Amino acid sequence: MPTLQIKTVEDLKHTRNIGIIAHIDAGKTTLTERILFYTGKSHKMGEVHEGNTIMDWMEQEQERGITITSAATTCFWKNHRINIIDTPGHVDFTIEVERSLRVLDGAIVVFDGVSGVEAQSETVWRQADKYRVPRICFINKMDRIGADFAKSVSSISHKLKATPVCLQLPMGAEESFTGVIDLVEEKAFIWDQDKLGEKYSTVPILEEYKQPARKGREKMIEQIAEWDDEIMQKYLSEESISADEIKKALRRATLNLKITLVFCGSAFKNKGVQQIISAVLDYLPGPLDLPPIEGQGQGKRQGKKVLCPTDFEHPSCVFAFKIIEDAFAGHLTYIRVYSGCLKSGVQLLNTRENKKERIQKLLKIHSKSREEVPFLKAGDIGAVLGLKWTKTGDTLCSAAHPVSLESISFPEPVISMVIEPKSSVDQKKMMKVLQTMQREDPSCFISSDPETGQTLLMGMGELHLEVLVHRLVKDHKVQVNTGPPKVSYRETILTSAEGTGTFDKKIGEQKQFAQVLLKIEPDKNLKALMFENSVFKGGAAKRKEPQSTEKLVPVETGIIPDGYISAIQEMIEDSSYAGILMGYRLLGIKVCLLKAEYQGENEEGIKMALKTAAVQAFRKALTNSKSGLLEPIFNLEVLTPDEFLGDVMSDLNTRRAKVEKVFLENHLQVIKAQVPLAPLFGYATELRSLSQGRASFSMEMREYAPVPEKIARKILDGEGTKAF
Repeated sequence: MPTLQIKTVEDLKHTRNIGIIAHIDAGKTTLTERILFYTGKSHKMGEVHEGNTIMDWMEQEQERGITITSAATTCFWKNHRINIIDTPGHVDFTIEVERSLRVLDGAIVVFDGVSGVEAQSETVWRQADKYRVPRICFINKMDRIGADFAKSVSSISHKLKATPVCLQLPMGAEESFTGVIDLVEEKAFIWDQDKLGEKYSTVPILEEYKQPARKGREKMIEQIAEWDDEIMQKYLSEESISADEIKKALRRATLNLKITLVFCGSAFKNKGVQQIISAVLDYLPGPLDLPPIEGQGQGKRQGKKVLCPTDFEHPSCVFAFKIIEDAFAGHLTYIRVYSGCLKSGVQLLNTRENKKERIQKLLKIHSKSREEVPFLKAGDIGAVLGLKWTKTGDTLCSAAHPVSLESISFPEPVISMVIEPKSSVDQKKMMKVLQTMQREDPSCFISSDPETGQTLLMGMGELHLEVLVHRLVKDHKVQVNTGPPKVSYRETILTSAEGTGTFDKKIGEQKQFAQVLLKIEPDKNLKALMFENSVFKGGAAKRKEPQSTEKLVPVETGIIPDGYISAIQEMIEDSSYAGILMGYRLLGIKVCLLKAEYQGENEEGIKMALKTAAVQAFRKALTNSKSGLLEPIFNLEVLTPDEFLGDVMSDLNTRRAKVEKVFLENHLQVIKAQVPLAPLFGYATELRSLSQGRASFSMEMREYAPVPEKIARKILDGEGTKAF
């Protein structure tokens, strides 16, 4: 297999760090398998439907035919090294896409040639926008019945608000799809139907395609000219523009996120894959093409902006984006090296924990296989064995030059189930394994019900919980019983109220006194709790002389140190994680601090007294107000053949769905609706039954909204999902 020796920083121009992202079943893993085959990384094409792919190596992935966890690998093409991360497309595993895009330089977005942009396509696109990841598009499955290249491109423009620029046109569609036309080079590629796609013919554009190819090329150049002054000048002067000039202009615009290049093919039928690999080299950025990542200085440089350049000689800066527990290798931390050269045996500082970690072994990853290497340099993606303190989103850096990179935001779990061990032996193992799983997957969460003492396993959806329990039982050999899934509701208030809390105790020889008055008000935005200091503006406290032998120190009204205000705010925010109705987190509340008084000499004692009084005031204010339940609302998209539309719509009405629109697209009826999560339990099975297995759906979290009063009463009475 060819290799590429990265000896100098300049050599990194031959490196690409890319991800493959898409809606579920668009063909990401199939495309990755073809890329690995054509680049010589593998010697046999794995097939998702046969459960023998390299990238979907987990037992559950092979059984279900879907990607559950992101998998990394490295391959080589035209003297370039390509590090690839294949990501899941199911909404339940969106955290895998989030943390992968956080460390990648570019991405291939795969679309189904029949469906175009789908619900999860929009989610992954927004995630790529968030991290400003340049991307190219691959319209896949052009051989399927109903495939429509123009309509798929149009959906990219209208649904994603992007600027697609087609560099290829398909030659035929559905069963007659034979190859692609290259609008830049003005030639065509035709694949032999009976081969594995390794060999194809490069031919002049056939007569029947010359006119659409000419129009496509003219449109492509017009689009480039809008963003590139050099091309614009030549275009207006009617000068000839070479393929090399077009490629350079396309690359500049892609790296600046001005346009998105579109290619087409059929990964399953081995058509168009080599061209998309070459496009990765031509148009997506390498580590040197992007600006240095920015972090926040720590220690003496606290709060200052620090740049971490892609330089082997610079102090090390490493970002941990994934944790896994391997049965054989042990604790593995996937990392992206942004600066410096990482070698085995060195110590790095974890800036979140402020603890040093020793690098035991460095590894290169190929799906489930690992290769030990002596070092990892800036621009590399690899793994470290044996880190103790590091979690997903942590920064590891040189202790002499501490810096903290922006972490990863994790979605909140929206569904939970009761989980309990079957025996005392399982009891000892269960919590340890659950904590390990939570460390690996920050989108799952383990908590205990304070009233019942039951353990709750929380996740992003039914499939997510199924996978977690399967891993617990099959991989870790822990036998458990599970209860039905429960929705992770939220609580809010419907009316304003005030509450006062008082702490008055003698601790040792000192008397500690604090009194806090709060007002809480509903916030229609239904976001996390907002704290407002409406009276005190900070500054040093003006204290009077002690008036008694107990040395009580009254505060001057209107002035209180910032540290005390922060202590009050911190305690109230902590208290917002448990409401008074069912113990769910509170949202949509604005807390105003109206009054705070304290007496005492010890700073820590005063803070403790103020915190205690603040909690009392907050809980009393909640008791004095009227509380309400909030439920997670999901965007639901259902694709169904026309003959089942009526039954599907009737079923959605029973699930409290708010249908936004229904329209025909690619011979299927598309229903877009907003639906509460609780009525969607078991929907996959019901939809298959209603449509003879021909309908499909996708969903993504939208917002939290008030539960109707009648249903809220049933939930509070303990009827749970029976209320729906």
